[in-house]
Amino acid sequence: MAAASGVRRIKLGSQGLQVSAQGLGCMGLSIFDGTTKLDADLVALIHHAINSGITLLDTSDIYGPETNELLLGQALRDGMREKVELATKFGILFRDEKLGYRGDPAYVRAACEASLGRLGVNCIDLYYQHRIDTTVPIEVTIGELKKLVEEGKIKYIGLSEASASTIRRAHAVHPLTAVQLEWSLWSRDVEEDIIPTCRELGIGIVAYSPLGRGFFAAGPKFIENMDNGDYRKASP
Repeated sequence: MAAASGVRRIKLGSQGLQVSAQGLGCMGLSIFDGTTKLDADLVALIHHAINSGITLLDTSDIYGPETNELLLGQALRDGMREKVELATKFGILFRDEKLGYRGDPAYVRAACEASLGRLGVNCIDLYYQHRIDTTVPIEVTIGELKKLVEEGKIKYIGLSEASASTIRRAHAVHPLTAVQLEWSLWSRDVEEDIIPTCRELGIGIVAYSPLGRGFFAAGPKFIENMDNGDYRKASP
């Protein structure tokens, strides 16, 4: 897949996946920044990113919930799917208005099938466990993801916000392609154990919020200029 000029392509991990060096994190298109957006404008934005050479699109079933995957499903019609590497995630859910995590095999499979339907695709390029369910051995969760790879429903497996020991145990069941984590000038604790572990095992690193959730890019009045509904204004 050839990228447009200006965005180079790289190998993500050592399992064969190639992506644009810069990705598009789609969470903010649907939630958290407090603004209301028209789907048509968002689809146009996604198309602009793809046409500019940004082909790694990152979403999750919890963004919305679900509406972000539906948005990408709209954007990837009419031949656009073939131009991108599509990543989504499972494992975070709300139970009785409380945040919960699931990684049991039945849930893994059901979540994957639901995401495939919302995205309107036959296969997910990179499927992450969004957060680790500590009540289920990681080997069990990865075992089910391995089956989904063998069935052609997903191509590559990733973890998000996992410890170095969990990464090692997961990788022993089926090679991981990527680990997603927050990594920037103000979030560097991952450099102690997690980054070296990924490099040792040949696992790609996908850094989210590399500009400090926008604070490094927007200047000193960033907070004052936020919409009142922006979650970053209330975050500790």
